[in-house]
Parts: sequence; structure tokens; C-alpha cells
Amino acid sequence: MNPLQAELHRLYLPDHPPADAQHPAGNEAGLIDANGHVRAMVLAVAQLAGCSCVLALWQGVQDELGLPAAAMAVSGSGYQVWFSLREPVPAAQAMVFLESLRQRYLAEVSPRHVVMWPVAEASGQIQHARRVPALQADTGHWSAFVAPGLISMFADEPWLDLPPSDEAQAKLLANFESMSPAGFRQALARLRPSGAAAAPDTALAAVDMTGGANAPRDAAYTFTGESTDPQRFLLAVMNDPAIEMHLRIEAAKALLPYGAGSDRR
Repeated sequence: MNPLQAELHRLYLPDHPPADAQHPAGNEAGLIDANGHVRAMVLAVAQLAGCSCVLALWQGVQDELGLPAAAMAVSGSGYQVWFSLREPVPAAQAMVFLESLRQRYLAEVSPRHVVMWPVAEASGQIQHARRVPALQADTGHWSAFVAPGLISMFADEPWLDLPPSDEAQAKLLANFESMSPAGFRQALARLRPSGAAAAPDTALAAVDMTGGANAPRDAAYTFTGESTDPQRFLLAVMNDPAIEMHLRIEAAKALLPYGAGSDRR
């Protein structure tokens, strides 16, 4: 295992990955474990939205939520924030966290320009982000982790023309730490809207299956509805008979920290 692989394992990869034959579709980087849990949560913003909003989110989670600084990357078509968890959580809970961040810090950005991983496909399968660094086959550019203070240098070209050094990528990632379980729970509680009781009771938000012409090229699906309360979002997943049972079970598990009951339909 080289230094970059070691840092990726420390921050993002599960301790108990599934056997190769059981990898969920789209789990290219092995970021989903055998139980459908994740340690990596990735929020991506298209280049068109600009990097300033990504920097505001990156700083906000530290100043307002008390979370450790997250790694940042250029994806070839935009900007990514890679959050690391010390302990894995159900994919549904990770989705709620990311959607809550989007609503808090990216409310002025069109949802079509925001992509979050993990994400549940319409088929019920869970997909995760592509590996970084990686060659973008359609352009020949490279994705790469970059120092947050330098992200504005990539405003016009959010990519590298040449493959980044594994050693340099490892040294960069060595500066970041994972969220503790307590820190993650506290952040979820702080992200809970003050007007949650009055939030609209929507089911799963509609998905933009194309991502739009200016969305990240490697986008899968992104929420575009009005789900403003994480609890109601999870309840909608749990109570929707059109969603596969294993995802409904994961949503029920993710509701446990809220102490929510099914009477809030």
C-alpha cells in the first residue's frame, strides 16, 4: 500500500469492504461497505456555480458546526468537498447530512448544479463518487485533491492537465481528520431546521437524471424538490412502498438519532 492508498483508507474507505463480486453498482472506489454504510460523503458543485459558494460551505461546517476541515478536489467539471467519518453510517443518513448542508449553505445555487454522493438510484441501488485522483476519459483532464486555499486558482479550469503526484496527494490528505461519531450527530442536530414542524411533507424529491448541460459530467442523480426537514425526508423514504426494502430499513435506522416516530407522516 503506497502513502496515497494509506491516506484514502484512513479517511474514506470502509474497514470491511464487500467482496468484489458483491460491490454495489457504481461503487468504483470501494466507498460502500458490505452493509451499505459509508465513511465518505461527497458534495460536488458544477463550475458554473463558482468556487466561492464551495469555500463558504467548507468554512461554514467548521465555524458553525464545529466539524474538522474537509478535503477539497477539482473534479474536471467542478468542485468537490470530501467529508470523512471516523465510523461508518448508513448511506441514507449520509444523504440526509449532505442534503441538509446543501439547504444551509448552497440555497442560492440551483439544485441542478449540485450533486451528492452516496445517492440512491431510481432502481434502489446506491452509487458513490468516482475515485480521486482519476483521469476523466471524456476530456483527458485529471481530478485531484487540492489545498482549499488554492481552489480559487481553478475557477476557470477545475482540473489538472497532468496526473498529480501520488506523494503530493498523500501529503495533502494527511492534513485532514475524520468526524467523530459525536461530532456527526451534533452537526445533524444543528442542521435541523428551526421550523421543522411546519416543513412540507414531501416524498423523495424529484431527480434530475441528466444533471443539465452544465452539471458535473460524472453526476448521477440529485435532489431537486422541497424536502426541507431531514426527518421528513427519511420518513418519506421509510414509508414509500416504491423504494426497495433495504433502503427503507436504512432510513429507519438513520431516524434513530432523531427519536422520530412514524406518526410524523
